[in-house]
Amino acid sequence: MSTDRDTVLSVGHRGDPYRFRENTLASIRSALELGADAVEVDVRLTRDGVPVLLHDEKLERLWGHDRWLVDLTKAELDELTGHGVPTLREAILAVGARRLLLDLPGAYTDAVRKVVGVVHEAGAGERTYYCGGPAAMLRVRAADPHAELALSWASSAPPRPEVIAALTPRWLNYRFPLIDRALVDRAHQGGLLVSAWTPDTAGSMRRVLAAGADAIITNRLDLLSRTITKYRTGHLG
Repeated sequence: MSTDRDTVLSVGHRGDPYRFRENTLASIRSALELGADAVEVDVRLTRDGVPVLLHDEKLERLWGHDRWLVDLTKAELDELTGHGVPTLREAILAVGARRLLLDLPGAYTDAVRKVVGVVHEAGAGERTYYCGGPAAMLRVRAADPHAELALSWASSAPPRPEVIAALTPRWLNYRFPLIDRALVDRAHQGGLLVSAWTPDTAGSMRRVLAAGADAIITNRLDLLSRTITKYRTGHLG
């Protein structure tokens, strides 16, 4: 994904979760209607190896069932959720020509290979990129030498050069309170883009914009759109 320094990419965090249940097709479609450049989703595997969209290991928080996803087949998952948990393939189709950012919380090697395989079988390699910590991104890099990576980094100190060399990420992905102008400038000087997650207030969005971040991952795409417009036109009141 390319960007110029005057453009901030808007990324819907798990779709549009303030309006629709996160990581569902309705949430993804709402994010796209609000103008998202990309949608971030979480991908895990069912017991029978189907990549589906779910952040948690269990269904309890979102779907009200005290069941572990890893214990369920896709058919059993559909029965429990009324077909509410989409597959990765369905999500790829839903975003069309726009982009998916895949977070892989259950990123063991076989799962990563399965996810990357589905992405390429769907012809979506150029429209998909991946985020996560160093271990997860190393597995993605091993499965796809050409994948676009957003390395999630938990410290304002830069990643070690050997980490960057092993992963060759395109992005550094930070929690928004860590981001300031010096951090962004340092990343840009190293040829890297910076994404921020997940500022959900106008004040936090303005601070990230002022620091020069290249992408903002948020639960409030509507607010982000208004904040970017005000920021660009100087109307910040």
